[in-house]
Amino acid sequence: MSGEKKIKLKLKIWRQAGPKAVGKFVNYDIEVSPDASFLEMLDELNESLEGKGIEPIAVESDCREGICGACGLVINGRPHGHLPGLTTCQVHMRHFKDGQTVYIEPWRAKAFPIIKDLVVDRSVFDRIMQAGGFVSINTGGIPDANAIPISKDIASLAMDAAQCIGCGACVAACKNASAMLFVGAKVSQYSLLPQGQPEKYRRVQAMVKVMDDAGFGSCTNTYACEAECPKQISVYNIARMNRDFFMAKIKGEEVTS
Repeated sequence: MSGEKKIKLKLKIWRQAGPKAVGKFVNYDIEVSPDASFLEMLDELNESLEGKGIEPIAVESDCREGICGACGLVINGRPHGHLPGLTTCQVHMRHFKDGQTVYIEPWRAKAFPIIKDLVVDRSVFDRIMQAGGFVSINTGGIPDANAIPISKDIASLAMDAAQCIGCGACVAACKNASAMLFVGAKVSQYSLLPQGQPEKYRRVQAMVKVMDDAGFGSCTNTYACEAECPKQISVYNIARMNRDFFMAKIKGEEVTS
């Protein structure tokens, strides 16, 4: 609508031509509807840049519904922005003030190399899941819902852990670029359930090994990961992962591959 009130923003966006190129913040001015989502704002900016013959800003997204986590950006120093429990695509421009300066940059971590501009390579998360994020034993056919007794408390904890969308906000928030909240959640969603017990100790060691080999940092219990997680995954999952890992060492179970 022509009479719609818009807000003016000063954007400082990280531009980097490639993985080995030197990056820098570039300034942009934009007027946008307060009802637009953050990604819609970037879409409008890119349309404007293309109209001027300027290469658009590379930014990743997919579902735009807070499900996949592909849209992850650091907004004014905070992964996914300052609103709790939301991904970048769920943030709307009404949460910013007219005339505000907004810094937009990619996840910062050795294990998440920048591909271009705001896009980073998070395929290491896929490798971690390939190492142990599955149940390979024969569990038979699909049982009735009440055939395997699982307490409501345990089922709730497993489902809470399974909410992790693997966006990487925990890594971006951590001063050590630790991925332990992600790995802890993925370990927990299996280790809490009966189906995950036979491979419990092999799983945790295999996933932690890939995590360590990738160059993620260690956890120093600042709880920044939990605070910035859009699905509000609890750090208790890290404690559970550590306990399983130490028990695997005590039991002498080793990962051979």
